[in-house]
Amino acid sequence: MTDRLRLESFWTPAKDGQPLAYELRLTNGSRHSLQDFRLCISGPDRIDPAATIEGGTLAVRLSNHAEFTPPEGFVLGPGASWTLTARGLSYPLRHWTDGATGAYLVLADGSVRRISVEPTRAVGDNAPLKRGAELYPVPTVAPVAISLIPWPRQVEVSGSLPAPTGLDLRLEGEAATVAAAAFADLTTSLFPVEGIVRPAAEGGFPVKLVARDGLGPEAYAIAFAADAATVSASTGTGFLYGLITLGQIVRGARQHPATFTFPASGEIRDEPSLGWRGCHLDVARQFYASAEVEKFLKILAWNKLNRFHWHLSDDESWRVEIDAYPQLTEIGGWRGHGLPIPSLLGSGAQKTGGYYTKAAIRKIVALAGRLGIEVVPEIDVPGHCYAMLQALPQLRDPGEHGEYFSVQGFPNNCLNPAREETYHVLETIFDELIELFPFKVIHVGADEVPIGAWSGSPQALLRLGELGGEALAKAHAKRLGVVTNTHGADEIDGSGAALLQAQFLKRIQAFLASRGCVTGGWEEAAHGNVIDKTKCYLNGWRNVEVSAALAGEGYDMVVNPGQVYYLDMANSPEWSEPGAAWAGWSSPEKLYGFDPVEGWSDAQKKHFLGVQCCIWSEPMTDRAVFDRLIFPRLSALAETGWTLPERKSWPRFSALAGLMPVLYGLA
Repeated sequence: MTDRLRLESFWTPAKDGQPLAYELRLTNGSRHSLQDFRLCISGPDRIDPAATIEGGTLAVRLSNHAEFTPPEGFVLGPGASWTLTARGLSYPLRHWTDGATGAYLVLADGSVRRISVEPTRAVGDNAPLKRGAELYPVPTVAPVAISLIPWPRQVEVSGSLPAPTGLDLRLEGEAATVAAAAFADLTTSLFPVEGIVRPAAEGGFPVKLVARDGLGPEAYAIAFAADAATVSASTGTGFLYGLITLGQIVRGARQHPATFTFPASGEIRDEPSLGWRGCHLDVARQFYASAEVEKFLKILAWNKLNRFHWHLSDDESWRVEIDAYPQLTEIGGWRGHGLPIPSLLGSGAQKTGGYYTKAAIRKIVALAGRLGIEVVPEIDVPGHCYAMLQALPQLRDPGEHGEYFSVQGFPNNCLNPAREETYHVLETIFDELIELFPFKVIHVGADEVPIGAWSGSPQALLRLGELGGEALAKAHAKRLGVVTNTHGADEIDGSGAALLQAQFLKRIQAFLASRGCVTGGWEEAAHGNVIDKTKCYLNGWRNVEVSAALAGEGYDMVVNPGQVYYLDMANSPEWSEPGAAWAGWSSPEKLYGFDPVEGWSDAQKKHFLGVQCCIWSEPMTDRAVFDRLIFPRLSALAETGWTLPERKSWPRFSALAGLMPVLYGLA
């Protein structure tokens, strides 16, 4: 008998009139009996507060954190098991990562015991659970002779040279020098033993970097000859992209010489089809150390992605150092038993989390700049602020009563737009952020504010009465699908919350504009239609139709529909795949073939900035799950952003995808 506790969980969907069942089975592998304890679990799914619990009681529920107690007098003896069955969840489980991913026991004396957690099993489904990036073997015969993702605009090459052992970079000018240094660092980090950059004395093939006017800011050209290759560009980013292209061609020819070649002659002329080719990373639900973020940026650059949307705050945590308010990271940066923010999403009893110091952020932003990537920080307001409000409770209306809940189950999680303190704090925070992020695009979230937000706040009611304009709020709430009801002076419903949020965002945007910044927001930032369209852009996340409608109203749009471009969604509907399912699922091929502007008019397309995938981190407790969900779909998105639609080819892409790097390399 091992001295440990083990939690198993089993999912049975509703079927043939039988209700769904989520069964938790705790086995005592120790030599001691246990009683008067609480079982604490967390994971992506959430127990419904009104769920029927068989075998115990739901004592505490905060979002996905749940605490259960056994029946009075219950004793869990050595080798024995205790079974709980919950009949009621926030959504049905669809994949093995939906269930509990972390658990611990709280004993009567307040001490905690670690619990080993097994992946949730679907009753009747015994398929092996999938982790690690999906393998795409390189075929013996590929549709193309060179290995390259994303595919260029124009490729006219011929002949074949023996695969070079590496590239000897010969520089001309400052832009080329900076790009060459960035490329050398990039390849050493991603492929440390391959020696892609090496001098002629070690067999490096000569590569000349030559400035050429008239090329776009991200464009490049490569001329191949038997004795050298020449990369032409007008900017450092153009040079870097040209070198990345050469690096990929060399890797393919060296690793698969029977399939790919290194050209002896000809030219590649290339530039991106879209200006915004982005990836969002949620570091609030799961924390990623600076080294992880830095390597991920290098993978983005290898895919020629040029925007990094850094989601730094949410209900679950606050991740950026702010000098004026150290409580934000002292309290908001950490989760665990007995802390203001409990264990969530599998984080366990121990104190878990972290944050980015200003020094770390400056280093990351500088690296991104060398890699041609602009960094967009996001502080999500006014909703998704549970962690922030735990750290700064003085921002709440002291007269507020009652509760409203976010869709994720967090109570009263919105900054109050009627309190002047809210704006003072946010303006101070944004001033510190602006100093860290030179791109001067600040994303403010603005998504998923609950319909009942601020309904118990006297200050919000007073402010709403001063604003009036119920008809305006109703019209724009309806336009974006927000349910509304008629409200009087003593209540706030969907239209009232939308109006308060609109005025809040109008003021925040005006402040950011006064600092020379563009404001980013999720599509809900259009509520009220009051923000300045010339100084903002929106991320359309629900579907292409909403994005098209907002583009038609004059909003600049980055398209990232959850059904396709949310990379936390599973690769298929199979239980054995990890990931979420609330927006559906998207295979690499489905994502690759998706048209982000299908059905858009020419007028709407004038406001189409580009595409972005989003990595929401709820299921990423297991980093092998990260690799499974992100790769090769990240590269598929990159090709949508770079390659002309008529140049795309799934057979070609799938033949080359196996050569692209992944973050962790875990199975």
